[in-house]
Amino acid sequence: MQFKDYYQIMGISRDASQEEIKRNYRKLARKFHPDVSKEPDAEERFKEINEAYEVLQDEERRAAYDRLASGRSAGEPFQPPPDWHFEFHGDIPDEAAHGVFSDFFETLFGDAMRERGGQHRSARNRPMPGQDRHLRLQIDLELAYRGGMQAVTLSAPEIDAQGRILRKDRTLNIKIPRGIREGQHIRLPRQGSPGPHGGPAGDIFLEIRFKPHPWFHAEGRDIYLDLPVAPWEAALGAVVTVKTPDDARLELRIPPGSQTGQKLRLKGKGLAGDPPGDLYAKLRVLAPPAQDERARALYEQLAQAIPFNPRASMGI
Repeated sequence: MQFKDYYQIMGISRDASQEEIKRNYRKLARKFHPDVSKEPDAEERFKEINEAYEVLQDEERRAAYDRLASGRSAGEPFQPPPDWHFEFHGDIPDEAAHGVFSDFFETLFGDAMRERGGQHRSARNRPMPGQDRHLRLQIDLELAYRGGMQAVTLSAPEIDAQGRILRKDRTLNIKIPRGIREGQHIRLPRQGSPGPHGGPAGDIFLEIRFKPHPWFHAEGRDIYLDLPVAPWEAALGAVVTVKTPDDARLELRIPPGSQTGQKLRLKGKGLAGDPPGDLYAKLRVLAPPAQDERARALYEQLAQAIPFNPRASMGI
């Protein structure tokens, strides 16, 4: 049997506070939850993280584990000392009671669990809250900009009259708040996994992601627009019309001598908030193609009239 480094699994130091342990657990549980993660080993990592958390979040279990862990490394051969004994004073983890945890956990805490198993049999049958589910929801940027409703079909477990767990599809209408940012979460109370023994269902947390857009992308509350302009608009200056994600038309003044990559700001026209974000138009100068003799002649005249080396800054 190999030694498990629960601190390494949780990505924390051995002197981590309980708040750090909880914060890292939530982050890792979201990352490796089998309903969300695309990692090939997500289910196994999720089990490891839950096992590590069950030990480290309990002061007695953590202290006992720390005594054993001193000087040991993950993966090295391990057997507990002959005088090893641990006595549970709190609740037995539900996963441990059902054999979900590893042989390493069983070796350290299994005897104590069995000693108290009779005392906790009735406790394990009491109503308990169901697990939360963490999912990603892709929405259009336009919906985040204006707010509105989004129909979402979820496949979720349900308990039938015979106590069997079945997966059924449900369609919910989700309210998308105006100005929601990518990475924020929407909580759906009591829409998660059903609670064991008649307990309340868990929650669903939807992590918002924006679908790719041909013209816009968001960074926080700011929105960036890729704006094509003609060479004469960039060179001479112009007033052009731009659109916001909710299709409103705005006038934008392009200063003379503008270049590709230059950003022009429309204050307060990004995602709603306090304060609201801004809308940035990022200029991209596009040259018209020389499709006929007349266009080629005009380009030749321009080349003669305005000597210009676009690679001068490169020393070429």
